[in-house]
Amino acid sequence: MSNVYDVAYELEKAVRESDDYKNLKKLYDEVNADESAKRLFDNFRNMQLELQQKQMTGQEISEEEVQKAQQTVAIIQQHEAISKLMEAEQRMSVLVQELNKVIMKPLEELYGNPEESNSVQ
Repeated sequence: MSNVYDVAYELEKAVRESDDYKNLKKLYDEVNADESAKRLFDNFRNMQLELQQKQMTGQEISEEEVQKAQQTVAIIQQHEAISKLMEAEQRMSVLVQELNKVIMKPLEELYGNPEESNSVQ
């Protein structure tokens, strides 16, 4: 009988060999090779994390922070390499979500899907 961890490592290898991952890595390397793009991208990521942490801890996000975030997003979207990287990140995120659905299917079948039982009521 195959060990579930062996299968997980096979899945990791398959993800690494996927076109989506290879494209993501290439674009990530391109952004990191360009100092100004890397700085812009890092600043964007830091801002994103700060806002997410505030949301998770129930802190209010000020109007000034919202405006700064919107300005940063507008700048990021104008940068071709970063914009392509973010599109590739989104594709990988969808892939991971789909894999998670497949992995979690036995537990959903066992316990039921809470989203489905909520919508039935």
